[in-house]
Amino acid sequence: MNQIVRTSSCACGNVKCEGVGSPILCGVCYCNDCQAGGRQIESLNKAKPVRDPDGGTAYLTYRDDRFNCVSGADLLVGYKLKDNAPTQRFVASCCNTGMFIKYRPGHWVSAYRNRFEGELPPIEMRNQTRHRQSDLAIPQDAPSYSKFPLKLFGRLMTSRIEMLLGR
Repeated sequence: MNQIVRTSSCACGNVKCEGVGSPILCGVCYCNDCQAGGRQIESLNKAKPVRDPDGGTAYLTYRDDRFNCVSGADLLVGYKLKDNAPTQRFVASCCNTGMFIKYRPGHWVSAYRNRFEGELPPIEMRNQTRHRQSDLAIPQDAPSYSKFPLKLFGRLMTSRIEMLLGR
């Protein structure tokens, strides 16, 4: 069975990552941490945007066993909002391009959607819209949720079970 392999890369092409198969989710997050983390990355010298014009951060979320850095891993630098934060945002230090977020102890990686090449799956949900700070209208391309919806947790739980079963 052929699986889709999606490639993401930094702006200069020195760091490349791959996501294999269908992502757990293609979504946009407006939580305070995603907005602050986006601002943190975007404040780096010559950094590319990671947030959408309305402040949301679009991701393709993959299981850990279906996402990896295939070149330039030594150029990745992790940033945290606080020392004890469970999330770390990885940036290609060669060109200050935000690449992905790793949540510990989670079994997934959320890669910045705008770093991927080619045809991408559509946005499936927008979450944490209660923290949205934009005057722009919320795009109507997917359902919007004021918090993290149960559907999101269901997908994460299902993906963990599938991962444990080797599927």
